[in-house]
Amino acid sequence: MLMAQADPIAREMLSSKIKDRILQLILEGELKPGDRLVETRIARELEVSQSPVREAIRDLAGVGFLEIEPYRGARIRRFTRDEFLDDVEIRGELEAIAARRAATRITADQIDELRSLVAEMRARGEAGDAHGQALKNTEFHRTVVEAAGSRALERLWAMLEPFARTYLTAMVPGADLVWLGDRHSVIVEALEAGDAELAASVMRQHAHQVRDILADHESESDILQALGASEGG
Repeated sequence: MLMAQADPIAREMLSSKIKDRILQLILEGELKPGDRLVETRIARELEVSQSPVREAIRDLAGVGFLEIEPYRGARIRRFTRDEFLDDVEIRGELEAIAARRAATRITADQIDELRSLVAEMRARGEAGDAHGQALKNTEFHRTVVEAAGSRALERLWAMLEPFARTYLTAMVPGADLVWLGDRHSVIVEALEAGDAELAASVMRQHAHQVRDILADHESESDILQALGASEGG
């Protein structure tokens, strides 16, 4: 059973925790494109009610990660190479805007938090913990977006966030996890300097690095293979 190895989640856990568990199983290859997610089965195996599971599935479907089929549950959607490349570029532009705004608004405490997250990403990378590093990466970028002081930016960014966790760790097996973490340091330096244009530029370059690595995959089948997809579904 696909989720048989999942540890029970306490009943009070929110749907966001269940969503993260589903994303973790995708990242680790336990769930693959085309696999079905049955609400009742997930609720039983994670020892929660169906309500937060339903919310998690609805959230993931809302951002295009899952496809919901009436009377058949949800299925992990297969993505094309172009979809991932488009998403990286769009998210990069949103985060460049966020970095530009954050450069003149960010607090000393937030800078300290970013530095701590960079250190934690390096530690997770050295340990080979791709999922743990992906979560810290999300915290880093969320902190920058929050420092921008724009709820509109936060809403738009949140729509793309689930995709970001899987870009290099799931789609490019063998990616240098230490490098993935360390490359955030230049963003912190630009923000600490209060240089709005520099912050926007390095954040955009940050996204372009990801896009270029994905673009180096010569065909869509390379990416699908990295995700564990098969032609037979």
